[in-house]
Amino acid sequence: MSQREQNLDVEVAVHDAVTAIVRIRGELDVDTATLLHHHLANQFLHGRRHLVLELSTLDFMDSSGLNVLIRTTREARGAGGDVHLAAPTTLVRKLLDITGLSLTTPVHADTDAALNAVRAYESGRSTPAGKTGRQSPGRLSRRPSEAASADVRA
Repeated sequence: MSQREQNLDVEVAVHDAVTAIVRIRGELDVDTATLLHHHLANQFLHGRRHLVLELSTLDFMDSSGLNVLIRTTREARGAGGDVHLAAPTTLVRKLLDITGLSLTTPVHADTDAALNAVRAYESGRSTPAGKTGRQSPGRLSRRPSEAASADVRA
């Protein structure tokens, strides 16, 4: 293990049969992204479909780290779950906002808020972030100009 890889610490706590809390500390970059992805993929192999990533001690993240978050979110949603980001540092939150990842992946103030969102999803009261409710077929087929003229006639 290189010195760079030692700059990332990943701690996994199984919350329940379908949820794991993953605490990520240090630097998430090109040298450590694969290590994190292996930890996260292992959770899916064990039946977890919801991952709460606790980021309060993640000091640095580059595009390789963002890629791991995007791939993991796609895998979680494919399994019927989601990824929830909890307590990102100011630097990491800024990166999530600039790249738009915070628009498609839920970001929470703390781990408890993220776990509450998972519970709400599991009980059927909400949909995963980035997914919307069903729209009527007519609305899906309308072009923006048709929707505007329909609103004017109404």
